[in-house]
Amino acid sequence: MENPTFSGSSDVAQQTDGEILSEGREIEQEITSTEEQVQYEATGENQDQALDHQHREAQNLDQQSHKMSDEKPDTLEDQNTTKGGGELGDHELSDAGDRSGDGFQQVKVSAELLPEIQQVQENSTLSSIITKEDIQSPEDQEADQSSENTPEKSLSSDDSSATATVKVMLTPDGQVITVAFSIGKSIEHLKNYFASQMKIPEAALRIMFEGRIVEDSETLVDLGIRPHGMIQLDMQSMDPENYPIKAMKFQLEYSMPDVITVRVQTGDETYQDIAVEIERLNYRKPYLGGYRHKVTGVLYHHAGTQTVPKKRPEKGTVVFCRDTQTVFEKNKPQQSRNTMATQMTKIGCYVANITDKLIEPKKYVTADEFHARRLKAVITIQTYFRRFHAKRVVQQLREDKRLRLQWEEKEELRKRQEKEERLRTEYNRRMNPKNKEDFELLYHALELWRKEEVEKINQMYTGAERKAALCALLEQETHLISSIGRHKIDAGEENQQKAIQSLLNKCCEPKRWKAFDGKTTEMDTQFTIRARELRDIYNSINTDYFTRDERLDALLTLKHTVKEHDCKLTLEIVELIDREADLLMRGVQDCNLDGLRKRISTLFLQYIKTPTFNPEIARLLKVPQDSTVLRKNIYFCPSCKNYLPSTEFSLSANARTIGRCRKCSKLDNEARQREEFTKYKMLLKQLKKSEADYEDGAKIAFLLQQEDLQYLVENIWGSNSALSACDDLYELAMVRWNKYYEWSPWNCILLTKEEAAAHLKLANADQAYGIVFIRKIKHRHTLAKNYFSQIPEMAPFLHHEKSDQMSTVNDLVISKPISKPIAASFQI
Repeated sequence: MENPTFSGSSDVAQQTDGEILSEGREIEQEITSTEEQVQYEATGENQDQALDHQHREAQNLDQQSHKMSDEKPDTLEDQNTTKGGGELGDHELSDAGDRSGDGFQQVKVSAELLPEIQQVQENSTLSSIITKEDIQSPEDQEADQSSENTPEKSLSSDDSSATATVKVMLTPDGQVITVAFSIGKSIEHLKNYFASQMKIPEAALRIMFEGRIVEDSETLVDLGIRPHGMIQLDMQSMDPENYPIKAMKFQLEYSMPDVITVRVQTGDETYQDIAVEIERLNYRKPYLGGYRHKVTGVLYHHAGTQTVPKKRPEKGTVVFCRDTQTVFEKNKPQQSRNTMATQMTKIGCYVANITDKLIEPKKYVTADEFHARRLKAVITIQTYFRRFHAKRVVQQLREDKRLRLQWEEKEELRKRQEKEERLRTEYNRRMNPKNKEDFELLYHALELWRKEEVEKINQMYTGAERKAALCALLEQETHLISSIGRHKIDAGEENQQKAIQSLLNKCCEPKRWKAFDGKTTEMDTQFTIRARELRDIYNSINTDYFTRDERLDALLTLKHTVKEHDCKLTLEIVELIDREADLLMRGVQDCNLDGLRKRISTLFLQYIKTPTFNPEIARLLKVPQDSTVLRKNIYFCPSCKNYLPSTEFSLSANARTIGRCRKCSKLDNEARQREEFTKYKMLLKQLKKSEADYEDGAKIAFLLQQEDLQYLVENIWGSNSALSACDDLYELAMVRWNKYYEWSPWNCILLTKEEAAAHLKLANADQAYGIVFIRKIKHRHTLAKNYFSQIPEMAPFLHHEKSDQMSTVNDLVISKPISKPIAASFQI
């Protein structure tokens, strides 16, 4: 419901009495002519909030009126300050209701908004506080200044600017109006304001205090009021018949701030303050009608809202189209008549010929000659343009050639450096073997050397000389094998120490897990802390550069640690510790204590590997503590006569029985064949990585073993590239033949790395190569399918691929051959 507003003047501080009276009559007429008045019922809950808000408005309006009073000397009143010390140029009036009811209910509004204050329809219980500027004429100002300049009424600047609360009771209506009035002003100012508001002459009003009539020249100080005090006065009419005093009716206007704070309840006892911005209308809201309450007589008006209208949803139907809105224009030249007039010299008319030009006829140009000349010019332009275009093309080709040669040089240099690095790495591996692969490479090199020497002996010697040369070769081979064995022992000791350190580090690692936000959380348990303490003790007793005192401290720490458990192992460790401590105190050299220290280290390592003393080691032991676990996945090796877990056996894809274990197979390879499988391991690793990058659920590549890939490369593809016949396995890669199907032995091709990258860019391999080359590839696929069809794990994949392969073969037979130059470039 909206309150009606009127366009009356709000600057009361710069108006005269006549203007105020005339303006008041206009406001009164507008109020009586409109029906947009509502009943205001003040409640005790929101009086304090409205009072504070309107008090701040009054201070702001007083500051503005103070500035205007400084600019215009004919201001009708002085600027006064409010109770709180702010500049206030108008008085604050309040309308107190009937004091015999439930108490006073007050509402405060701005002084300059009095012409637009809402009318209140109540009998005797309405009360409000109204702030208004005092209105006075220039003569009253001079009189007031003269009266204030008198010695008996002179006040200090602070006292004269102070205010006091004045309650004026209108007799006989009983309405009480509260005024914030300056104590330095006379009662005449107060009478002047009420006379202008109630449309009564100032001479007809009489103000009384405690039963006596107050003179116009008296101030509140004369009545005994101190700054910020309170006084109650009675106002009567000296002519009640002609000028009766009636209850003052005011219209209240609420000024909505730009931003309000709304408190929203978000929980049982939690609240949240939200800042809401108020959107103000830039136009006057229209009158939309309303209705009147039959019982109370209150008017209710319909109100418009600021809600943005909803956008109509699109129906999906094209309402506007190009055909109905496009204008088709057609230009057609027309030759129209143009009538012209000329004037020649004659009798009575002279035309000057000074500006005339003499035109001579030239050679006539026919249409054919004109078009021929234009054609010649066009040919000339095209000639120069084509020359320019040809130069650009040649320059671009020259630049492409330079870049191509530069790239080829870089690739050649890169390949040469990679090969040199690989050879250097192999040489270092042969000179300083560290792991199993290095010794395989060493034995393979030994076998290649032996075969070369045997071939030379067979070519150069015969009979007894050949046997003698073979015996000498056998002695050299034996010597080299023993040298390799010594290297293997040294590398085994070093690898054993690394394995022990790796085992101890794994035991003391904290528990890790990844949270939902991607962060990794680590936690140490009592078992990991115990494992870390044992690792530190083991490292300390194996340190060689300790002094005697430091060694004794390490032994003492070890002794206290193992004494926590009483068993045969701990008693033996304690006995050895006491023996070494006694020898150290006797001054025995360290070189004589190596055996004793090694025994202590070995026994303490056994102590660490016992789950009773180190519970964290249980999950890393190869031999489980539970005997029931040993009965599962345990197989017998016929070569070494040992029962080993299934992980110790290497099975090929077509294996049906379990043969020798890995250690026996490795020993047999070193003694007889001496093959190197590093190349095939690297090739299989590249294949699995490339298949994992496809992310299409490929499975066959991960079922192959090293032996299966070796058979596929050597027996099916001949250990060379299908295109360039390159036989360097380090440069070859096994990729898909049809990249849209997963890799399998019957869907693969062996190429170099550069050829494989180019092959995978083809959209359809069956159409990019020659028909002869494709038949050779299909033949090799058939051989691989026949070999791997014996594997039970491959049967489901073969059944799934059968229909696809048949459709591919039919397409190959029916499809037309591609162009001969392209097909010939890919044929072998």
